[in-house]
Amino acid sequence: MAVPIEIVLVALVLAGIGSRLLGVHLPLRRALPTGALGGAVGAVTAYVVHRHHPHSPAEYVGAGAGAALAATMLVMVVAELLAPPSRPDFPGGLPHPVRALRRAVENARRYVQLTRIVARYRLTKVGKVRADTGSLGHRLRLAMEDAGPIFVKLGQVLSTRTDLLPEPVTSELAHLQDRVPPAPWPAVQGVLQEELGRDPVVVFGDVDPTPLASASLAQVYAATLTDGAAVVLKVQRPGISEPVFRDLEMVRRLTRRMEEQAQWARSYHLADLGSGFADGLTEELDFRVEARNLMTIAAAAPAGAPVRLPTVYTDLSSRRLLVLERLDGVGVRDAGGEMDRLGADREALARGFLGYMLRQILVQGTFHADPHPGNVLFLRSGELGLVDFGAVGRIDVRQQAALQRLLVALALRDPHEFYEAVSELAVKDIRDEDALEETLAAFMAQHLGPGMASDPALIRNVMAVLTSTGIAFPPSIGAVFRALVTLDGTVRTISPGFDLAAASQEVAQEFAGEELTPASLREAAEHELLIMLPMLRKLPRRADRITAALADGRLTTNVRLFSDPNERLFVAGIVNRAVLAFVGSALGMMSVVLVLAPVSWVGKGANVLHDFGYIGLFLSVTLVFRVVVDILGPRRR
Repeated sequence: MAVPIEIVLVALVLAGIGSRLLGVHLPLRRALPTGALGGAVGAVTAYVVHRHHPHSPAEYVGAGAGAALAATMLVMVVAELLAPPSRPDFPGGLPHPVRALRRAVENARRYVQLTRIVARYRLTKVGKVRADTGSLGHRLRLAMEDAGPIFVKLGQVLSTRTDLLPEPVTSELAHLQDRVPPAPWPAVQGVLQEELGRDPVVVFGDVDPTPLASASLAQVYAATLTDGAAVVLKVQRPGISEPVFRDLEMVRRLTRRMEEQAQWARSYHLADLGSGFADGLTEELDFRVEARNLMTIAAAAPAGAPVRLPTVYTDLSSRRLLVLERLDGVGVRDAGGEMDRLGADREALARGFLGYMLRQILVQGTFHADPHPGNVLFLRSGELGLVDFGAVGRIDVRQQAALQRLLVALALRDPHEFYEAVSELAVKDIRDEDALEETLAAFMAQHLGPGMASDPALIRNVMAVLTSTGIAFPPSIGAVFRALVTLDGTVRTISPGFDLAAASQEVAQEFAGEELTPASLREAAEHELLIMLPMLRKLPRRADRITAALADGRLTTNVRLFSDPNERLFVAGIVNRAVLAFVGSALGMMSVVLVLAPVSWVGKGANVLHDFGYIGLFLSVTLVFRVVVDILGPRRR
């Protein structure tokens, strides 16, 4: 049925004026239904006014137009309230109201479900932090298995956080398995078609429909290109984005709520853990990030590196598809027989892999953050290969130097140097420096005394003692600790009995020795001199000015508040919103008084006071809606 052109024009005019008054951009596909809904409300209002209070046509038409415009703006504000924060697959703008409402209902249902799981396993009833950690870990594991794949993945990440969680909890969480049945091949073919923009058979000569691996976010398939090159396809599971984003938002909310209600959650900074996990997993959903991570680490690797990395086919990769060179090998957890058959030197492989990973951390600053045995392959050539660069850590030069200093301090058994390195890594000032240094000295005497064999669990013990002293580290350093713990298990899988602690100290000393060569020292000195040269040139003139001002009694200091333009804009925005809200509220109250006033200045004519009151109410509603939209604006950016 055709829609009269007059209705379309009225709807577009209402949507245009309403969006202009609210200061929002409304796409044409949403302007028509929004204006039509507001126009319908206005028509009903005009009919009711005319039916019960007969006036001149101009009066009820004016009432209807005002009601239609107010209703149109109300629809826009409601849509803005229902809009989720901006995400890669949800570009800015106002959403479809019905779809947004349905999404809000689904989120509420999921939140209720997760809240019941938390209550069922009594995760908010633990009073003492250190008490009953074994039972807590068991209940936490059962709850995460009950909550679904995303929470299983969160538990797997938490199982590596021995720097924050007690050993009974991490040991229990380590039993979590990502058991996800593979998505049907026709649905995966649809994803390939969408990402490639053409039929997959044109690009790939052959694709094995049975996945090599199936996880909660992606599935991996073996394939060959039309030129015969062997590749693997990492394909995002069909339709996974929406439920993953929904569950990640639930992770943020639940960890915040648990931290508010449970002492153990506050002590373990559970909200920060949940937020960091959600941010990392959001990044993992974009395979272009993984491709960049892989190419960055490969470009920084030294010539003759002992570990192979797969080549990225950037022309075929996209947000939901990653095409990589297929490395011919198996995971080191299952490669024991193959290593023995080829006569591989396991100790040399473990040492080479350790040195390669520590070089990423201590020298390159960008490192593979999840080097577990499933991500390390033993290749048919006798080398090791590293795959899955979805989780990558980054640290700056200062943090690299502090970590080198820490490992060298362990090798030299120097508690003061150990303390200085820890102080550089901490995110806040240490209150009792003497007590911390004494604790570290006692730890080194217990684990690194003269004649003692290196403790295989030294890395874990170091993180445990640092955690017990209440020191907080930035997330980037937490990623380093997690990688080191994971690396410990991997090198022991490659070479059982391998002494990670002793080898790490030797590698750190080698890196420190490289920086102390004459060429390195000269390069560092030249670099610092180039940075300081402009300041050194200005120093004599500035010193002369300061001395003269001091001698004449003219030396003053000037402190300016809000000198940063961003600070001024922030404060101005808050003040503007407060003023608009106050003016709108005051105008609304005054308008109500005018509407209810029984006084008429024009005899039997229109009640001028009432007219002014209705106009004031409309302006008040407009101002209040404008403030609401302005407050919600950052959610779209």
